[in-house]
Amino acid sequence: MNKPILLSRSNIILFIIFLALIAFPFVLDSRTLTILVTQILIFGILAMSYDILLGYTGIVSFGHAMFFGIGAYCTAIMLKDFDSTIGVFIVSIIVGMLIAAVLSFIVGLLTLRLKSHFFAMLTMAISGLLLVVAEKWRDVTKGNDGFTFKAPDVFKDRVVFYLVVLALLVIVFIALKRFVSSPLGRVLIAVRENEQRTKSLGFKTLYYKVIASIVAGVIASLAGSLYAVSLRFVNTSVLTMEITLNALLMTIIGGVGTLIGPLVGSVVIESAQHYLSGLARDFPIFERWIIFFGIIYILAVIFFPKGIVGTLQTKYFQWKTKKSQLNVVPLSKNKENSK
Repeated sequence: MNKPILLSRSNIILFIIFLALIAFPFVLDSRTLTILVTQILIFGILAMSYDILLGYTGIVSFGHAMFFGIGAYCTAIMLKDFDSTIGVFIVSIIVGMLIAAVLSFIVGLLTLRLKSHFFAMLTMAISGLLLVVAEKWRDVTKGNDGFTFKAPDVFKDRVVFYLVVLALLVIVFIALKRFVSSPLGRVLIAVRENEQRTKSLGFKTLYYKVIASIVAGVIASLAGSLYAVSLRFVNTSVLTMEITLNALLMTIIGGVGTLIGPLVGSVVIESAQHYLSGLARDFPIFERWIIFFGIIYILAVIFFPKGIVGTLQTKYFQWKTKKSQLNVVPLSKNKENSK
Protein backbone atom coordinates (compact mmCIF):
# COMPACT_ATOMS: atom_id res chain seq x y z
CA MET A 1 0.00 0.00 0.00
CA ASN A 2 1.45 3.37 -1.03
CA LYS A 3 2.06 6.04 1.58
CA PRO A 4 0.07 9.28 1.32
CA ILE A 5 1.98 11.97 -0.56
CA LEU A 6 2.17 14.23 2.50
CA LEU A 7 3.77 11.41 4.53
CA SER A 8 6.47 10.50 2.02
CA ARG A 9 10.02 10.21 3.34
CA SER A 10 11.32 13.19 1.35
CA ASN A 11 8.51 15.45 2.60
CA ILE A 12 9.16 14.43 6.20
CA ILE A 13 12.86 15.27 5.78
CA LEU A 14 12.00 18.64 4.22
CA PHE A 15 9.59 19.38 7.07
CA ILE A 16 12.29 18.61 9.65
CA ILE A 17 14.73 20.91 7.83
CA PHE A 18 12.04 23.62 7.76
CA LEU A 19 11.54 23.33 11.54
CA ALA A 20 15.31 23.48 12.07
CA LEU A 21 15.50 26.66 9.98
CA ILE A 22 12.71 28.23 12.03
CA ALA A 23 14.51 27.40 15.27
CA PHE A 24 17.95 28.46 13.96
CA PRO A 25 17.92 32.22 14.85
CA PHE A 26 16.55 31.49 18.32
CA VAL A 27 19.07 28.75 19.12
CA LEU A 28 22.13 30.49 17.66
CA ASP A 29 21.89 34.16 18.57
CA SER A 30 24.36 35.38 15.94
CA ARG A 31 23.60 38.41 13.78
CA THR A 32 26.32 37.45 11.27
CA LEU A 33 24.99 33.92 10.79
CA THR A 34 21.41 35.15 10.54
CA ILE A 35 22.38 37.56 7.76
CA LEU A 36 24.38 34.85 5.97
CA VAL A 37 21.54 32.31 6.08
CA THR A 38 19.12 35.02 4.93
CA GLN A 39 21.34 35.64 1.90
CA ILE A 40 21.46 31.88 1.25
CA LEU A 41 17.66 31.69 1.27
CA ILE A 42 17.33 34.70 -1.05
CA PHE A 43 19.78 33.30 -3.58
CA GLY A 44 18.07 29.95 -3.19
CA ILE A 45 14.89 31.57 -4.52
CA LEU A 46 16.88 33.05 -7.43
CA ALA A 47 18.51 29.68 -8.18
CA MET A 48 15.14 27.89 -8.16
CA SER A 49 13.85 30.40 -10.70
CA TYR A 50 16.87 29.69 -12.91
CA ASP A 51 16.27 25.95 -12.55
CA ILE A 52 12.88 26.40 -14.22
CA LEU A 53 14.77 27.58 -17.31
CA LEU A 54 17.83 25.34 -17.26
CA GLY A 55 16.62 22.26 -15.43
CA TYR A 56 13.05 21.89 -16.66
CA THR A 57 13.05 23.62 -20.06
CA GLY A 58 16.67 23.26 -21.18
CA ILE A 59 17.14 27.02 -21.66
CA VAL A 60 20.54 28.57 -20.86
CA SER A 61 20.10 32.27 -20.18
CA PHE A 62 22.92 34.73 -19.52
CA GLY A 63 20.51 37.58 -18.82
CA HIS A 64 18.66 36.36 -15.74
CA ALA A 65 20.16 39.16 -13.64
CA MET A 66 17.96 41.74 -15.37
CA PHE A 67 14.85 40.39 -13.63
CA PHE A 68 16.68 40.20 -10.30
CA GLY A 69 17.78 43.83 -10.78
CA ILE A 70 14.29 45.00 -11.70
CA GLY A 71 12.92 43.66 -8.44
CA ALA A 72 15.77 45.20 -6.45
CA TYR A 73 15.40 48.65 -8.02
CA CYS A 74 11.59 48.70 -7.83
CA THR A 75 11.65 47.97 -4.10
CA ALA A 76 14.56 50.30 -3.36
CA ILE A 77 13.12 53.26 -5.32
CA MET A 78 9.61 52.90 -3.88
CA LEU A 79 10.84 52.57 -0.30
CA LYS A 80 13.07 55.64 -0.82
CA ASP A 81 10.51 57.86 -2.54
CA PHE A 82 7.44 56.78 -0.54
CA ASP A 83 6.88 55.75 3.06
CA SER A 84 9.00 52.80 4.16
CA THR A 85 6.04 50.72 5.31
CA ILE A 86 5.06 47.09 4.84
CA GLY A 87 2.30 48.18 2.46
CA VAL A 88 4.76 49.98 0.16
CA PHE A 89 7.13 47.02 0.40
CA ILE A 90 4.42 44.59 -0.74
CA VAL A 91 3.31 46.92 -3.53
CA SER A 92 6.93 47.30 -4.69
CA ILE A 93 7.27 43.51 -4.92
CA ILE A 94 4.08 43.29 -6.99
CA VAL A 95 5.20 46.15 -9.28
CA GLY A 96 8.60 44.50 -9.77
CA MET A 97 6.95 41.18 -10.59
CA LEU A 98 4.61 42.80 -13.13
CA ILE A 99 7.47 44.64 -14.87
CA ALA A 100 9.55 41.44 -14.87
CA ALA A 101 6.61 39.48 -16.32
CA VAL A 102 6.11 41.99 -19.15
CA LEU A 103 9.84 42.20 -19.90
CA SER A 104 10.30 38.41 -19.81
CA PHE A 105 7.31 38.02 -22.14
CA ILE A 106 8.78 40.48 -24.65
CA VAL A 107 12.31 39.10 -24.35
CA GLY A 108 10.97 35.55 -24.62
CA LEU A 109 9.10 36.25 -27.84
CA LEU A 110 12.15 37.97 -29.32
CA THR A 111 14.81 35.47 -28.28
CA LEU A 112 13.32 32.04 -27.65
CA ARG A 113 12.99 31.37 -31.38
CA LEU A 114 16.79 31.20 -31.42
CA LYS A 115 18.73 28.07 -30.55
CA SER A 116 21.33 27.29 -27.87
CA HIS A 117 24.20 29.80 -27.73
CA PHE A 118 22.46 32.34 -30.01
CA PHE A 119 19.69 32.70 -27.42
CA ALA A 120 22.17 32.85 -24.54
CA MET A 121 24.24 35.60 -26.18
CA LEU A 122 21.18 37.70 -27.05
CA THR A 123 19.85 37.53 -23.48
CA MET A 124 23.28 38.64 -22.26
CA ALA A 125 23.17 41.57 -24.70
CA ILE A 126 19.72 42.66 -23.50
CA SER A 127 20.81 42.38 -19.87
CA GLY A 128 23.92 44.42 -20.69
CA LEU A 129 21.75 47.09 -22.30
CA LEU A 130 19.64 47.31 -19.15
CA LEU A 131 22.83 47.63 -17.10
CA VAL A 132 23.99 50.56 -19.25
CA VAL A 133 20.58 52.24 -18.83
CA ALA A 134 20.84 51.86 -15.05
CA GLU A 135 24.36 53.33 -15.04
CA LYS A 136 23.39 56.34 -17.18
CA TRP A 137 20.00 57.08 -15.60
CA ARG A 138 21.59 58.60 -12.52
CA ASP A 139 18.57 60.73 -11.58
CA VAL A 140 16.74 57.54 -10.63
CA THR A 141 19.37 54.86 -9.98
CA LYS A 142 22.34 57.04 -8.86
CA GLY A 143 24.46 54.97 -11.25
CA ASN A 144 27.16 52.69 -9.94
CA ASP A 145 27.34 54.68 -6.69
CA GLY A 146 23.90 53.44 -5.76
CA PHE A 147 21.82 54.71 -2.86
CA THR A 148 20.64 53.65 0.55
CA PHE A 149 17.03 53.57 1.71
CA LYS A 150 15.07 52.85 4.84
CA ALA A 151 13.50 49.42 5.21
CA PRO A 152 10.15 48.95 6.99
CA ASP A 153 10.51 49.30 10.76
CA VAL A 154 9.43 45.72 11.36
CA PHE A 155 12.52 44.53 9.45
CA LYS A 156 14.90 46.30 11.82
CA ASP A 157 14.85 43.01 13.67
CA ARG A 158 16.88 40.73 11.40
CA VAL A 159 15.12 37.66 12.78
CA VAL A 160 11.75 38.93 11.57
CA PHE A 161 13.10 39.55 8.09
CA TYR A 162 14.76 36.11 8.12
CA LEU A 163 11.45 34.43 8.96
CA VAL A 164 9.65 36.39 6.21
CA VAL A 165 12.27 35.30 3.65
CA LEU A 166 12.02 31.69 4.86
CA ALA A 167 8.22 31.75 4.54
CA LEU A 168 8.44 33.17 1.01
CA LEU A 169 11.00 30.53 0.02
CA VAL A 170 8.68 27.75 1.21
CA ILE A 171 5.75 29.29 -0.70
CA VAL A 172 7.86 29.62 -3.86
CA PHE A 173 9.15 26.06 -3.53
CA ILE A 174 5.65 24.59 -3.14
CA ALA A 175 4.31 26.71 -6.02
CA LEU A 176 7.15 25.73 -8.36
CA LYS A 177 6.84 22.08 -7.32
CA ARG A 178 3.17 22.14 -8.31
CA PHE A 179 4.08 23.99 -11.51
CA VAL A 180 6.66 21.44 -12.71
CA SER A 181 4.39 18.54 -11.71
CA SER A 182 1.45 19.92 -13.70
CA PRO A 183 0.69 18.94 -17.32
CA LEU A 184 2.32 22.22 -18.39
CA GLY A 185 5.47 21.27 -16.50
CA ARG A 186 5.49 17.86 -18.19
CA VAL A 187 5.43 19.58 -21.56
CA LEU A 188 8.39 21.74 -20.52
CA ILE A 189 10.34 18.60 -19.62
CA ALA A 190 9.40 17.13 -23.01
CA VAL A 191 10.71 20.30 -24.67
CA ARG A 192 13.96 19.90 -22.76
CA GLU A 193 14.35 16.28 -23.82
CA ASN A 194 13.35 16.64 -27.49
CA GLU A 195 11.79 19.85 -28.75
CA GLN A 196 11.27 18.63 -32.31
CA ARG A 197 9.37 15.55 -31.18
CA THR A 198 7.25 17.71 -28.86
CA LYS A 199 6.41 19.96 -31.80
CA SER A 200 5.45 16.94 -33.88
CA LEU A 201 2.90 16.02 -31.20
CA GLY A 202 1.14 19.32 -31.82
CA PHE A 203 2.49 21.45 -28.99
CA LYS A 204 3.50 25.04 -29.74
CA THR A 205 6.76 24.85 -27.85
CA LEU A 206 7.51 28.58 -28.13
CA TYR A 207 4.45 29.40 -26.02
CA TYR A 208 5.49 26.95 -23.33
CA LYS A 209 9.03 28.31 -23.25
CA VAL A 210 7.70 31.86 -22.94
CA ILE A 211 5.55 30.77 -19.98
CA ALA A 212 8.61 29.23 -18.32
CA SER A 213 10.53 32.45 -18.96
CA ILE A 214 7.77 34.53 -17.36
CA VAL A 215 7.58 32.31 -14.28
CA ALA A 216 11.37 32.38 -13.87
CA GLY A 217 11.50 36.16 -14.34
CA VAL A 218 8.76 36.83 -11.78
CA ILE A 219 10.42 34.65 -9.12
CA ALA A 220 13.82 36.24 -9.83
CA SER A 221 12.23 39.68 -9.32
CA LEU A 222 10.96 38.58 -5.90
CA ALA A 223 14.49 37.48 -4.96
CA GLY A 224 15.84 40.86 -6.09
CA SER A 225 13.34 42.74 -3.92
CA LEU A 226 14.32 40.71 -0.86
CA TYR A 227 18.02 41.14 -1.63
CA ALA A 228 17.71 44.94 -1.77
CA VAL A 229 15.91 45.06 1.59
CA SER A 230 18.48 42.74 3.18
CA LEU A 231 21.26 45.22 2.27
CA ARG A 232 19.24 48.46 2.59
CA PHE A 233 21.29 49.50 -0.44
CA VAL A 234 21.17 49.00 -4.20
CA ASN A 235 23.46 49.80 -7.11
CA THR A 236 24.09 48.48 -10.60
CA SER A 237 25.80 45.34 -9.27
CA VAL A 238 22.35 43.72 -9.09
CA LEU A 239 22.27 43.75 -12.89
CA THR A 240 25.74 42.37 -13.55
CA MET A 241 26.72 39.06 -15.11
CA GLU A 242 27.97 37.86 -11.72
CA ILE A 243 24.40 37.46 -10.46
CA THR A 244 23.47 35.26 -13.41
CA LEU A 245 26.65 33.19 -13.08
CA ASN A 246 25.95 32.65 -9.37
CA ALA A 247 22.47 31.37 -10.18
CA LEU A 248 23.91 29.13 -12.91
CA LEU A 249 26.60 27.68 -10.61
CA MET A 250 24.12 27.11 -7.79
CA THR A 251 21.84 25.20 -10.13
CA ILE A 252 24.62 23.07 -11.64
CA ILE A 253 26.40 22.30 -8.35
CA GLY A 254 23.16 21.54 -6.50
CA GLY A 255 21.54 19.49 -9.23
CA VAL A 256 19.76 20.54 -12.41
CA GLY A 257 16.03 19.84 -12.59
CA THR A 258 15.50 19.08 -8.89
CA LEU A 259 14.40 22.40 -7.24
CA ILE A 260 16.03 21.16 -4.01
CA GLY A 261 19.39 21.15 -5.80
CA PRO A 262 19.54 24.92 -6.33
CA LEU A 263 18.90 25.43 -2.61
CA VAL A 264 21.80 23.12 -1.77
CA GLY A 265 23.91 24.92 -4.39
CA SER A 266 23.05 28.24 -2.75
CA VAL A 267 24.31 26.92 0.59
CA VAL A 268 27.59 25.78 -1.00
CA ILE A 269 28.24 28.92 -3.08
CA GLU A 270 27.26 31.55 -0.50
CA SER A 271 29.03 29.76 2.36
CA ALA A 272 32.20 29.32 0.28
CA GLN A 273 32.22 32.97 -0.77
CA HIS A 274 31.63 34.16 2.80
CA TYR A 275 34.25 32.03 4.53
CA LEU A 276 36.91 32.21 1.81
CA SER A 277 36.67 36.01 1.66
CA GLY A 278 36.82 36.04 5.47
CA LEU A 279 40.01 33.98 5.49
CA ALA A 280 41.63 36.55 3.20
CA ARG A 281 41.73 38.99 6.13
CA ASP A 282 43.93 36.63 8.15
CA PHE A 283 45.85 34.66 5.53
CA PRO A 284 47.33 36.47 2.48
CA ILE A 285 47.13 33.31 0.38
CA PHE A 286 43.33 33.60 0.43
CA GLU A 287 43.36 37.13 -1.03
CA ARG A 288 42.84 35.40 -4.37
CA TRP A 289 39.94 33.46 -2.87
CA ILE A 290 38.21 33.25 -6.24
CA ILE A 291 40.87 30.70 -7.29
CA PHE A 292 39.98 28.44 -4.36
CA PHE A 293 36.34 28.97 -5.19
CA GLY A 294 37.05 27.71 -8.70
CA ILE A 295 38.79 24.63 -7.23
CA ILE A 296 35.71 23.90 -5.13
CA TYR A 297 33.55 24.11 -8.25
CA ILE A 298 35.87 21.74 -10.19
CA LEU A 299 35.85 19.21 -7.35
CA ALA A 300 32.06 19.42 -7.10
CA VAL A 301 31.71 18.69 -10.82
CA ILE A 302 34.18 15.77 -10.64
CA PHE A 303 32.64 14.05 -7.62
CA PHE A 304 29.02 15.08 -8.30
CA PRO A 305 28.63 15.05 -12.11
CA LYS A 306 24.84 15.43 -11.84
CA GLY A 307 25.04 17.94 -9.03
CA ILE A 308 24.97 17.10 -5.35
CA VAL A 309 21.27 16.25 -5.17
CA GLY A 310 21.14 14.66 -8.62
CA THR A 311 24.10 12.37 -7.89
CA LEU A 312 22.73 11.35 -4.48
CA GLN A 313 19.36 10.58 -6.05
CA THR A 314 21.01 8.42 -8.70
CA LYS A 315 23.03 6.53 -6.06
CA TYR A 316 19.89 6.00 -3.98
CA PHE A 317 17.88 4.65 -6.92
CA GLN A 318 20.74 2.34 -7.89
CA TRP A 319 20.93 1.01 -4.32
CA LYS A 320 17.15 0.60 -4.17
CA THR A 321 17.09 -1.26 -7.52
CA LYS A 322 19.93 -3.55 -6.45
CA LYS A 323 18.18 -4.27 -3.16
CA SER A 324 14.91 -5.15 -4.90
CA GLN A 325 16.75 -7.48 -7.29
CA LEU A 326 18.42 -9.27 -4.38
CA ASN A 327 15.01 -9.79 -2.78
CA VAL A 328 13.50 -11.20 -6.00
CA VAL A 329 16.27 -13.76 -6.67
CA PRO A 330 15.89 -15.81 -3.46
CA LEU A 331 12.10 -15.80 -3.87
CA SER A 332 12.33 -17.24 -7.40
CA LYS A 333 14.79 -19.94 -6.22
CA ASN A 334 12.42 -21.00 -3.44
CA LYS A 335 9.61 -21.44 -5.96
CA GLU A 336 11.81 -23.65 -8.16
CA ASN A 337 12.83 -25.82 -5.18
CA SER A 338 9.19 -26.29 -4.14
CA LYS A 339 8.43 -27.73 -7.58
